[in-house]
Amino acid sequence: MAARLVRRCCWRHFGAFVSTPPAVPASLLVPAGKVTTARALPQAPFTLFHTSSPSSWADRFSVKEQVEDSRNPEHKVIGDLIETATSPQELLQLSELHVLNSNEASLIITQLSRLAAEKKLETKSILQDERFQQLIGITDSQISQVWNNALVNLLKSLYSLGVDSNRREMQSVEQEVLWRLRRLTFKQLASLAEFLAVRQGKESKLLNEVIKKLELRWTELEGTRTVVTLMSKVGYVSPALMDRLEDKALELAEQFNPDDIRKITLALAYQNRRCVPLLRALSYHLVQKHSELSVNVLMDLIFAYGKLNFHQPQVFQKIATDLHPHVSTLTPVDVTRCIRSFALLKWLSLPLFEAIAQYALDNTKQLSVTHLCGIILSFARLNFQPSGSEDFFNMVHEELQSRLDSLEPHLLTDLVWSLCVLQQAQAPYLQRVLAPDFHAWIRGDQSLKAQNLRLKLIHINAAAKLESPDYRGPFLPAEMLNPAEPAGEKVTLLQSSLREALAGVLGSRDKGRFDVRTIYGWQIDAEMVVNSENKPLPVKDFAAPYLLRSEGTKPLPPGARRVAFLRWEFPNFSNRSKDLLGRYVMARRHVQAAGFLVVDSPTSAPSAPSSPTPGLAAVIPPRPLLRQPEGGGGE
Repeated sequence: MAARLVRRCCWRHFGAFVSTPPAVPASLLVPAGKVTTARALPQAPFTLFHTSSPSSWADRFSVKEQVEDSRNPEHKVIGDLIETATSPQELLQLSELHVLNSNEASLIITQLSRLAAEKKLETKSILQDERFQQLIGITDSQISQVWNNALVNLLKSLYSLGVDSNRREMQSVEQEVLWRLRRLTFKQLASLAEFLAVRQGKESKLLNEVIKKLELRWTELEGTRTVVTLMSKVGYVSPALMDRLEDKALELAEQFNPDDIRKITLALAYQNRRCVPLLRALSYHLVQKHSELSVNVLMDLIFAYGKLNFHQPQVFQKIATDLHPHVSTLTPVDVTRCIRSFALLKWLSLPLFEAIAQYALDNTKQLSVTHLCGIILSFARLNFQPSGSEDFFNMVHEELQSRLDSLEPHLLTDLVWSLCVLQQAQAPYLQRVLAPDFHAWIRGDQSLKAQNLRLKLIHINAAAKLESPDYRGPFLPAEMLNPAEPAGEKVTLLQSSLREALAGVLGSRDKGRFDVRTIYGWQIDAEMVVNSENKPLPVKDFAAPYLLRSEGTKPLPPGARRVAFLRWEFPNFSNRSKDLLGRYVMARRHVQAAGFLVVDSPTSAPSAPSSPTPGLAAVIPPRPLLRQPEGGGGE
């Protein structure tokens, strides 16, 4: 290593003496007799060559820009031959016809890699060719003389051609790149980092060194293309670098085109980085400046927003409006991906969802069972009923009932649960998931996934008992009707306010129950029993068939009613809508079907009086408040 370093230093100093000075520009010639101030002449090409590559060099597989800098006409001819070669044989023959230096040899290897990639050629024959071995030998013997840009491209080309990483020449190129990292331009570092991140991943030692240099020199970052490339290809390797890139992207947000915005949002989504300031800026410029977006951009944007759970109503409305005319041209995968993203964001666009329902009817044969299940699950989340619901669900039953056994247990449970939300669960669905052999395997499983599955089965069991009068069984056994207690659930402001208000109204805790967990899988926030004059009665004295273990045994007196208070927080509603999500619509139906008069306590509702009142007329209405489920929520 020491000998090599001495050789490089000697060659550098020798070059400073032997290199010919450049021709003096005409602008520097001064007529005789005139006095002028001294001006610095341009630096010799030899010195420029060894200090660093000009920042204006583009980092790609083009060879003209390096060769044209040479003053030797023969070198220019060789460069033109390399550039115009159309086959590996033409390139390899150049080593037989000309005496090549290390730069020309590295350019030939780069061009070989490009041709192999473009024409999808087999690289094994190229690597075994003796002339290729000569090219590698030339670059290795004069590696210190290879230009920076050519050196970076050489390393990428050797990786692309599949040269063994343990080979001495390969390690020599890697070591040379490592030594020159400080002399590479930011653009060259970014290009190298992108290649190594895709090719080798986080385990690459060279990539880690390149990223360290990028982190130190991030202020040199310019141009939207470099920012987008680093965020999408390299950012996942270094969170520190990603922080810098997000700051730079926020600064350049106005300059990004729609495809740049698509790539950035996808990069944030895949890395689960919810950078709110950047997402807001990108959303603003997307709506304000870009009136027309391609289908691919629209699909990727709604996917990224859904994965990040980032709500931007103007963007959602634009995406839904722009996608609507193109629904018929989408593939089943794109349709499912699109509707799932809107469902995750709790955004219901009636025209778009109607178009997707019609798409399912028109393309039944192209939709797989998984695609159809995805559409039903999304409809259920937003409690959307298509306008032609009879035709739609007839098609669903026809396609699914004979294929239930092919579905994975969790997907089958989600499907039947969703049909219960939409009030479309027929007996074959209920019998399949409520059968003892279906749920036997989850009884001893205490994992979170199994607990969620058990809770959905309890909801399905409730739908079978309360909403399917013709269903005769089977049902879940009593030991499965006690769901696990939610861990660490915080008391919300609405919940505490409701308790305080009701405590004042009831006057005694014996006349009410709070946080009642029913055998139907739903929790009632508060419960009371009132007589015909709306006076509260001791709730614990009466039989409660909706509880796993009832404290009282008395039947309700004539004219008495059970009252259930259900609180609805903001997450329980569709985005920017007063309509509950499908899960909570079903909860409300089940509680009412169990014999309760339901009193809603939404977040926006005024608080109940905190002081005792002589009666409950202000809290208990004369008739149930439950509305019949509508065809779908508003936007």
